[in-house]
Amino acid sequence: MKTKDRKDRYVDSPIGKYLLIFIALSFLAVMIYIPLMALLQEVIKGGWSTLIGALTDRNFRNACWLTVLTALVAVPLNTVFGLCTAWIIARHRFPGRTFLITLIDLPFSISPVVVGLMLVLLYGRQGWLGGFLEAINFRVIFSLPGIILATAFVSMPFVAREVMPILEEIGKSEEEAAKTLGASGWQTFWYVTVPNIRWGILYGVLLTNARAMGEFGAVSVVSGNIGGKTQTLPLFIEDVYLNYQTAQAFAASIVLALLALVTLVVKELLERRSGYKSKPRIH
Repeated sequence: MKTKDRKDRYVDSPIGKYLLIFIALSFLAVMIYIPLMALLQEVIKGGWSTLIGALTDRNFRNACWLTVLTALVAVPLNTVFGLCTAWIIARHRFPGRTFLITLIDLPFSISPVVVGLMLVLLYGRQGWLGGFLEAINFRVIFSLPGIILATAFVSMPFVAREVMPILEEIGKSEEEAAKTLGASGWQTFWYVTVPNIRWGILYGVLLTNARAMGEFGAVSVVSGNIGGKTQTLPLFIEDVYLNYQTAQAFAASIVLALLALVTLVVKELLERRSGYKSKPRIH
């Protein structure tokens, strides 16, 4: 007991507090701040003309467009899936509920490369559905549908995981009151439930979008990495870097980093506007 009290006093002391802060900041500096500053320095070193030339490259523009298009499709799909799944899990008890929650977390635990391989084995020419897809002349692998599927899979859990705890916390009382007053199920959802969970939805959508735009492993397997056609921004960065086009690689990396920075800024604004913080998970 005395040993525990000594540890508590040490952690609560000014020395312990500042030591923990120093460790946290040092780790962040080594892992994030210093590499980011090094990247920015390399971009500036090449000059603005080099940067502009790299950003006006046709393959770069196509990669940006494909990345945005993929996110525009994958994010709404995962938003609808997340809302439906969160509602079922938070509002109902049924056999297999715990298993469903575990399945939602699968993209967190499985390697994205394995995800890409699974999609190839399912939708590829020699896959389970390959013959049927070839018969109807619909290509999934090495085309946009495969990229969207891979991106949607790896970014699937975020909306559901943000909305479920909020639904559990607010309970059913307001929804039941609305139904008692004559509101339909759809009216109850839009005018009672959604206002209560809107910040969780936005937060989940934000995280889903960030994950979708930065996905590399699964997309690299299913896309074929064809420049100007099936190459997203992360794949473009790897391709030009491996071909010793460092100026383009660094410039594209800055664009991707800025997208991440915008995501963080929007996240902070949402939290300040609503007072919302990510909720603990349901188990």
